[in-house]
Amino acid sequence: MQGVERADRELLDAHALVGHLVPAGSVFAFLAEHRQDVFPDGEFEDLFPSGRGRPSIPASVMASVLVLQTLHDYSDRETADAARCDLRWKVATGMSLDHKGFDASTLVYWRKRLAASDRPHRINDAVKDVIEQTGILRGRRKRAVDSTILADAVATQDTVTQLIAAIRRVARQVPGAAERIAQVCTGHDYSQPGKPRIDWDDPQAKDALVSALVNDAGALVAVLTEAELEGDAEVAVALLALVAGQDVEPAEGSDGTDGRWRIARRVAPDRVISTVDPDARHTRKSPENRRDGYRAHVAAEPETGIITDEKLTKAAGTKNSDPAVAEEFLDAEDDPCEWYGDSAYGTGDLRGAIDDTDADEAVIKPKPVQAPVEGGFTVDDFTVDEHAGTVSCPAGNTRPISQKNRVATFGALCRDCPLRARCTKSKTGRKIVLHQRDDLLRQARRDWADKPELREKYRKFRPNVERVISQIASIGGRRLKLRYRGATKNHAWLTRRTAGLNLRNLVGRGLSRTAGVWVLAGSAA
Repeated sequence: MQGVERADRELLDAHALVGHLVPAGSVFAFLAEHRQDVFPDGEFEDLFPSGRGRPSIPASVMASVLVLQTLHDYSDRETADAARCDLRWKVATGMSLDHKGFDASTLVYWRKRLAASDRPHRINDAVKDVIEQTGILRGRRKRAVDSTILADAVATQDTVTQLIAAIRRVARQVPGAAERIAQVCTGHDYSQPGKPRIDWDDPQAKDALVSALVNDAGALVAVLTEAELEGDAEVAVALLALVAGQDVEPAEGSDGTDGRWRIARRVAPDRVISTVDPDARHTRKSPENRRDGYRAHVAAEPETGIITDEKLTKAAGTKNSDPAVAEEFLDAEDDPCEWYGDSAYGTGDLRGAIDDTDADEAVIKPKPVQAPVEGGFTVDDFTVDEHAGTVSCPAGNTRPISQKNRVATFGALCRDCPLRARCTKSKTGRKIVLHQRDDLLRQARRDWADKPELREKYRKFRPNVERVISQIASIGGRRLKLRYRGATKNHAWLTRRTAGLNLRNLVGRGLSRTAGVWVLAGSAA
């Protein structure tokens, strides 16, 4: 059953005895006074539908604890220790000085209850309700978007480790698979811990091991294909098939039919980097900077720093890209906005989505256009006539735009063209590939060059979101590392962290409650 806070204070109530030691204007002091107003017990009643049993920790207390945990980046054990020993935490949560706190597993229990509910992000929703009541965003229609990579909670595994781990996972989660593995898998004894014992400095020994493991994986998947699997068992077999194919290629001189394989000389798109956390991914912030983990996306009001939306996704994949998630943020806004973003957001799809609202404006730095020849002609030197469906090159030649893939092929016209050396190195001539919203992309590049006021707006407001990103991704100068496995659990963490950061922002602006309404210092009730 759900527990509730008692109206009367205990003899050793921390707030009454040492509340003056907690700095005024801190999140601790605010929660000491208003935790039940922000997180009322009634908003959490559905988590405990039964009226029987031992009462839970009051919802207002646990919601406050979860917010403080993410703000300070504490583990469950560190959080339990803080609630038991730290005076600030006791004051914030209404505990007595001699309160023994709670076991660290209680945090796991509450997160599971929230995740299984119809409103898993209600802690963040509660803070958003406070934001709306204060009116801090009223009339502020600017939104800046950005993202950052957060390291995952597991170690990146090499190909051999992943193959062995995936087969062992099938043995654990698929009924009867252990016997099948003993029958068809001969490359390694998967019941033994650790890696196989080979000469790891010998390339031939490594290739022989990879071949054996890949063949074992293929044989196991084949014998389980006809089995009726569901749930974890189905996921385990699918993961094995994925791992067995993503990192290997036929050995030199082989077509793969003879069972000879080697580790591929490339990185597979959307590569799974660990069987322990299959959602974690490789990605790059630049050609030189490779990162592993997840991508945290945020939208923020740049003048106040209030985070208006957030999403944590896999670090790679088209649907997890910056512009794709920004479109989701766009759809979630009720009113038209000015959208600020760096060149990663300068795609035709996102510009088209903003343009289609008829009222929103894109203050987004255009992606630079590249010339096939250094210092030569870019796509902007070609004239596009959408009405006529043609493209004209700098030499005056005109070609039609194909309706299927929007490509204009100049081909033989380039053969004797006097401008060829400045246009293309291709033996088959220049091809111009046009996006469906090419008109918006071209106009954006012209506006960026011709309108200094647009660049000034960008320089004034867009960088502010980088401060928000820094607050999400680091604490005390230390880069955060995610503590959970899977995009769903880590997204829930992100919503709690943005809730805490927004609450801290509001408290710093003098958040208080007057006549049952949330107000900021200097604003009318």
